[in-house]
Amino acid sequence: MVSQEGTKSERARNFMALMDRIRIIDDEAAEQALLDELTRPGRPFILSFLNAHAVNLGWNQPGMLEGLMRSDMVLRDGIGVKLGLQAFHRPYGLNMNGTDFIPKIARAYKGRRVALFGTRSPWLDNARRTLEEWGLSIVACHDGFDPPETYLRLATGTKPDLIIMAMGMPKQEEVSVKLREALSHPVLLVNGGAILDYLGGKVPRAPVVMRKVGMEWLFRLAVEPRRLFSRYVLGIPIYFSHVAEVRRSRAGDQPGGRAVR
Repeated sequence: MVSQEGTKSERARNFMALMDRIRIIDDEAAEQALLDELTRPGRPFILSFLNAHAVNLGWNQPGMLEGLMRSDMVLRDGIGVKLGLQAFHRPYGLNMNGTDFIPKIARAYKGRRVALFGTRSPWLDNARRTLEEWGLSIVACHDGFDPPETYLRLATGTKPDLIIMAMGMPKQEEVSVKLREALSHPVLLVNGGAILDYLGGKVPRAPVVMRKVGMEWLFRLAVEPRRLFSRYVLGIPIYFSHVAEVRRSRAGDQPGGRAVR
């Protein structure tokens, strides 16, 4: 049996491994270069986003941690991870919030084949119409509540260039890995959380000023207090307790107890 101290040490290593997986995007030129890169995957390629909620899930759920660690690319999403990176004196770059960046990816796939897996009607149907208006060819569209085999069958049968996953964490991360293993053609798999709810009009966006200062989470909490209470009111302090625990663990591993920078 693993000791409690060993568990803490392992969790600290997992936390830092997640932080190390983040692709830092320094400026708008780097963001555009990334967009160009993502439109030309040479194989099935998984893009995931790391926010404070994902870190909390990965802290206790091996499936979530594995899904993030097996992603081909992880981007920073939100102010929580920015502050976490700052706590370890790491660069943090731009906030690559999936709600802003995934629509940019979708528009870059204009004229190409796209599959939508996630949420449910009418939001899924609304999102489909929005993306079709942007010029995408939707070749598969299915809610996010079926077993993985459903999405494997749809994806292998339609061979999309882009798959937008919006099943919520950790299911979408786990299914995306299964899809990558099953598919052989070049395809970008994007783990997008609530992105289809946004595109489908279920969830409004925060005012631009709140987005710019990293406070969209507060707007979302005000709009959906019951659903998001545990994620934000409870989850944010839990996340920072993890940051503090990792700092203590790393300090204890060093001669003289000095924290690692």
